[in-house]
Amino acid sequence: MFKFSKRIGIDLGTANSLVYLAGSGIVLNEPSVVAVSTIDNRVLAVGNEAKEMLGRTPGNITATRPMRDGVIADYVTTEAMMRYFIDKVCGSSRLFKPEVMVCVPAGVTSVERRAVMDATLSAGAKTAFLIDEPLAAAIGSNIPIANPSGNMIVDIGGGTVEAAVISLGGVVVHNSVRVGGNKIDEAIVSYVRKKYGLIIGEHQSEAIKVQIGNAVLSNEKDIKRMEIRGRDGTTGLPRTVVVSSLEITEAIADPLKKIMSAVKAVLEQTPPELASDIIDKGIVMSGGTSQLFNLDKLMTHETGVPCHIAENPLLSVVLGTGMALENLDLYKRSVSKR
Repeated sequence: MFKFSKRIGIDLGTANSLVYLAGSGIVLNEPSVVAVSTIDNRVLAVGNEAKEMLGRTPGNITATRPMRDGVIADYVTTEAMMRYFIDKVCGSSRLFKPEVMVCVPAGVTSVERRAVMDATLSAGAKTAFLIDEPLAAAIGSNIPIANPSGNMIVDIGGGTVEAAVISLGGVVVHNSVRVGGNKIDEAIVSYVRKKYGLIIGEHQSEAIKVQIGNAVLSNEKDIKRMEIRGRDGTTGLPRTVVVSSLEITEAIADPLKKIMSAVKAVLEQTPPELASDIIDKGIVMSGGTSQLFNLDKLMTHETGVPCHIAENPLLSVVLGTGMALENLDLYKRSVSKR
């Protein structure tokens, strides 16, 4: 029976959801967005198709992100999104229910954990496993987590920052703050609105962050400029302005400060034996937001510990979830099951 049912690992992110199928690798990478009809609460689109609708929907359709800050904000929509992912990977007319492993932030409450378990089982899973996000990120970044030495991982996603010290296959110290890529996007939106009186959407602010976002401007050569379009706050008419990376560095300073504080809080609580290991090995960063230009330099400067980005920062959590799923016996202490 066991070999007939498929095994799926899901990284339910605030911005993107990735699905790993045991034996095949990553089979799906789509935005965590669901479009729902307000008339009969029917799910109209999920993933890429729904993201296209964000901010562009007529009155009878709402496009929302059911995951907020790494946890379920809308249970019914999250369940519909998970069912869509499971159906897409396994086919809707399946004979055997799949075994599904989902990763959750280390700092979530038992109620939030149960909500993820319930949503997974309701979406069509035979058994639901949960793994902590920092552990999954560490496994996916090829960190030998079972060794009796300290490794520090900082996973910076769309909704949360998970900083954790891992030793002997478990999380020793962790801190989770609900600041991530989305808060950086919001900071850019409010800065542009305050300084230029220009209202921009989340697609535009994300593009600004990716193209000219910079955590620290070390020299003049790093300054880039970008033309942005939006609606004038006073006249209501479309308008274009040019912003520079210098302004964006200023705009995102506050959310970055919160991220640094979360990392420092973990380092302050780390036992001295493990702290010396971390100084030797450095901090590993994963998650999509860790790709923000010069963020590793800023973290090295703020903590005094060398810092480097994982090989596949966007994929490390889902790869780790998949590895844990394929080697359940090895990681059974790190996983909860229902």
